[in-house]
Amino acid sequence: MFSGGLDSVCTATYLTKQYDLFGITFSYGQKASKEVKVAQQFSKLLKFKEHKVVDIGFMKDLYEKTNALTNSKIEIPSKFNYSIVAPIRNAIFLSIASAWAFSKKAELVAYGAHLGDMPYPDCRPAFARSLSKALNEGEIDGIKLGLRKKIRIWSPFMENLSKSDLLKNGYADLGEHIFKSWSCYGNTKIHCGKCESCNNRKLAFRQSKILDKTKYSTRF
Repeated sequence: MFSGGLDSVCTATYLTKQYDLFGITFSYGQKASKEVKVAQQFSKLLKFKEHKVVDIGFMKDLYEKTNALTNSKIEIPSKFNYSIVAPIRNAIFLSIASAWAFSKKAELVAYGAHLGDMPYPDCRPAFARSLSKALNEGEIDGIKLGLRKKIRIWSPFMENLSKSDLLKNGYADLGEHIFKSWSCYGNTKIHCGKCESCNNRKLAFRQSKILDKTKYSTRF
């Protein structure tokens, strides 16, 4: 799963030494529509075997007035609160990604959840393990017949990796390109510098002791 954000880009660089990568990006009616274009750019830079952009914009309507990432009338907060938790978003994304993985006879479905994502229920390892079990059960006959391979849903969280751990690895591989990743939750030309995701990005650079050359509308 590849959003073009700091976490997904760095997760991809972490995995590229062991796996051939196939990226899937979701357009779900998010305000941060720029991330789709950034994901397409990084998929080429990282030499993905294939990259798909899947339009599930109907999710915006299904989320109604519950979610700040899709609803234009809800202000995006500067720190975590539950308005930025899109209901079972990762379950939806991972289920679609897993359908593709089963078709490809792939063995690993990865997303960029890390230690700092503990506030998000669908980022926790317990969720990933439970969903892996459910999806494999849903294809158990195909697996037994050899038509499918059993999949494992994996995230950096499952190896106790933090956002700064991922960033150090990604920066070592990508250098200055890392600043072109897109973290902002807003519909802006450059990072707003004040939303929860921008603040997490800035903190990761500080903790990694990497000079942050990202352009922000608001630095502090």
